[in-house]
Amino acid sequence: MEPLYDKWLKPAFFRLDPERAHELAITALALLSSAPPLCRILEACTRLSPSKARPIEAFGLSFPNAVGLAAGFDKNAKVWPAAAALGFGHVEIGTVTARPQPGNPRPRIFRYPAQRAVINRLGFNNDGATAVAARLSRRAGPGRRRIPLGVNIGKSKAVDLDQAVQDYLASYMRLADWADYLVVNVSSPNTPGLRELQDEDRLRELLGALAAESRTHASLPGRSRVPMLLKISPDLDFRQIDVVLQAISDFGFDGIVATNTTTARPGLFSGVDEIGGLSGAPLNRRSTEIISYIARSTAGRLPIIGSGGITDPASAGEKMDAGATLVQIYTGMIYGGPFFAREVARALSDRQALLK
Repeated sequence: MEPLYDKWLKPAFFRLDPERAHELAITALALLSSAPPLCRILEACTRLSPSKARPIEAFGLSFPNAVGLAAGFDKNAKVWPAAAALGFGHVEIGTVTARPQPGNPRPRIFRYPAQRAVINRLGFNNDGATAVAARLSRRAGPGRRRIPLGVNIGKSKAVDLDQAVQDYLASYMRLADWADYLVVNVSSPNTPGLRELQDEDRLRELLGALAAESRTHASLPGRSRVPMLLKISPDLDFRQIDVVLQAISDFGFDGIVATNTTTARPGLFSGVDEIGGLSGAPLNRRSTEIISYIARSTAGRLPIIGSGGITDPASAGEKMDAGATLVQIYTGMIYGGPFFAREVARALSDRQALLK
């Protein structure tokens, strides 16, 4: 499939506006998601053979391989059932906000093929937590899915920072029943003020409130505790990361996603004036540095989902070597094709076998 994608599909997609190309991909995968038998046939071709499969256990869940689809691709929970058919070992939907919102004005996605990079300023465009919860309720729920499903939640743009805690709690209460794990996103650069929630006082207030709600939720009949992770920015310094790690420990969060996109413009991007978050190859080094720092700071006890700059199996392997438990891709799939996850998962499996 990769030669077909590189020769025919990728040139066709890249002639389109990036967001239009994404919408067409969502339409195609929604059709695939609506045909479970076809999904199972494709999954049989993409999943690792029993001799190569090395499931990963993390935050109480079992992942058939190390590679996940990062939040941002399936914002509205329309196509996640097709993820296993493409070779993914987990999928994260969202970012979902309590209120529906259109996001920022278009154009808001910009490709840089020579650098295998993207800048986006989408701004959490999504249908809102109520609509997404209703959509999830019509599919298989936790414990009955082919692969784990994470739900990524963020702050509604119209909500002031002082009301952010209640806004996140509203999303949690609507979506927790449908999530295998839940990610608190305080790190997108495309919602004004959002990254201020990584400041110590605001972060501790938010995580404390969500941890309390999580305990309440788990105490209800027929409910169980949903693992919670925090997604952080690559633009934090190590002192700020220490503050984040202390809050995660104090409030019993189960893991961390490192990292989101960056507002930095390294190397050839120093002259690029498009605002938004940069993803893809230019982010790889910084993301891996942060993963390594977190792994060393926590003595490897905190599960890390490594995200940012994975454009080939080698860059995925670097994140695993740095201490990641799992990895996630999105921009890499834009350049590597729909079965890029299968390629990376197989390479990581082979690498794990060699390390044993």
